Amino acid sequence: MPQNSYEKPDFWSRKAFSEGYPARSVYKLQEIDEKFGFIKKNYKVLDLGAAPGSWTTFLLRKMDGSGEVVSCDLNPLSKDVKADNLTFIQGDLNAAEIRKQIKSHGPFDLVVCDAAPKTTGNKMVDTARSEQLVEMAVWYAQDMLKPGGNFCVKIFQSGAQQTILKNMREIFTKAQGFKPEACRKESFETFLIGVGKK
Repeated sequence: MPQNSYEKPDFWSRKAFSEGYPARSVYKLQEIDEKFGFIKKNYKVLDLGAAPGSWTTFLLRKMDGSGEVVSCDLNPLSKDVKADNLTFIQGDLNAAEIRKQIKSHGPFDLVVCDAAPKTTGNKMVDTARSEQLVEMAVWYAQDMLKPGGNFCVKIFQSGAQQTILKNMREIFTKAQGFKPEACRKESFETFLIGVGKK
């Protein structure tokens, strides 16, 4: 039986390891940034569902000691993900206390979210859980982004993404789907992009 590509390190996983990132997901953010020009020096960036910290690490390297990165997750970041301009908040993103804590660091120029639900293998359950995470991330973007701010969030593809994009078009001047090359071929994940908060 052929090995599932999730079980063996692919090109992106090996590249991540060699470049000192905790996970291959970093290259998805890199592609998004190259296409949309999202990350700039002196930005305040909110990274939702940040553990183990690949996106946070990429943000910190790209901003090169400037600005501020606020990362939040239920789980801790990898121990080597640290910087003077990083604030890590551990907790549930749906909890009022955590929202209040995050908001005290805002408003933000950019909100990013690569959070994924604990998968069950049941596509219907997994996409429904993914949609809940996306709706939570959209709420953060709407509530905590500066006017003109940008947003990206991972979603498991389903019928709901068109509805979510329609809602995002109310919040942003432009909203679209984008699937980076670094996503695994068999993966049904893609990203929703919001440009220019109204």
